[in-house]
Amino acid sequence: MLTTVIVVIIAAVIVGAAMLAGLLMVQRRRRLQRRFGPEYDRLVEQRGSRLRAEAELMHRERRVRQLDIRPLTDEERAQYSVQWAGLQEEFVDRPADAVSASQVLVTAVMKDRGYPMGDREQVLADLSVDHSSTLEHYRAAEQISEHGAARGASTEDLRHGMIHYRALFMELLGEPPKIFDPPAASGPVSDATADERLVECPDDLVAHEKPDEPAETADKTPEEADAAEAADADIPVPRMPRS
Repeated sequence: MLTTVIVVIIAAVIVGAAMLAGLLMVQRRRRLQRRFGPEYDRLVEQRGSRLRAEAELMHRERRVRQLDIRPLTDEERAQYSVQWAGLQEEFVDRPADAVSASQVLVTAVMKDRGYPMGDREQVLADLSVDHSSTLEHYRAAEQISEHGAARGASTEDLRHGMIHYRALFMELLGEPPKIFDPPAASGPVSDATADERLVECPDDLVAHEKPDEPAETADKTPEEADAAEAADADIPVPRMPRS
């Protein structure tokens, strides 16, 4: 009889421990999903296992806690904002140069905040801990920058690159923009996918949607249409040479 009671108690303890472990795992998973958002799903697909992905995400958290990440001062924030405004003006005449300079400026902000700038994948991993909501924007911007350097990006692609860089730039400055929650990506971000991940119409970057225009606007030349779209944006359409 006593042996039976002992066996029942041991079994109950084992079941209780298993239930507690399962509950803790569920809570941990939900916490990681909330913190990392689409980066969680991307890493699960990449690693082929939730447990491996979660272990890596927790390792990222531990690593970033050991870094000396600091907020910018008001003076630094103001200086960087002025520099960004200058890059948007530069985009008018030299869009590819402006996008390249945006990449340099974002990197400078990250360094000032305390992020180590070495291996690209490690930089992305570090950013994912506190900036997961804009990480896909940064990936898209980096890809557009590479295309621009190889002269393979259109002017519109470059404009999107500026918008993507701005998403992370503003968040690093402490002014997070409103953005769409980008879906997880298991591979390189295509131009079409990048379009779906644009910043959600900040007033000074993307023109607001307008009501249907009169039929005569359909007769506008491409240059006139671009100029009209740029009227509400801080990133204007580059000047076209006269024929």
